[in-house]
Amino acid sequence: MSEVVIEQIKQQIAENNILLYMKGSPRAPQCGFSSTAVQILIDCGEKFAYVDILVNPDIRANLPKYANWPTFPQLWVKGELVGGSDILRDMHDKGELQPMLKTATNDASVASDSLEQE
Repeated sequence: MSEVVIEQIKQQIAENNILLYMKGSPRAPQCGFSSTAVQILIDCGEKFAYVDILVNPDIRANLPKYANWPTFPQLWVKGELVGGSDILRDMHDKGELQPMLKTATNDASVASDSLEQE
């Protein structure tokens, strides 16, 4: 793993209380799983940062090793990996996701300038 890329990933996760690593952008998801994750997050009503792994190939290659999670999208909340779209759907359906995101938002995150927010 590239130490520079791992440090970049750590910084992104630390600086954004709600961060989605995805294929594409929230306005133009490039896979069904990323689209599902975005719709769930939008439905929860909290702002989130995202990283398009398709235009960040080094992050795409290294994040699965760092996270020990092989697939995308990946949602990180307050520095912890929550999971992908199936886990988000399950948590949302059970009413668990929105309170988690609300708490993260209330903890006053400072978004990284290198990331976009929705």
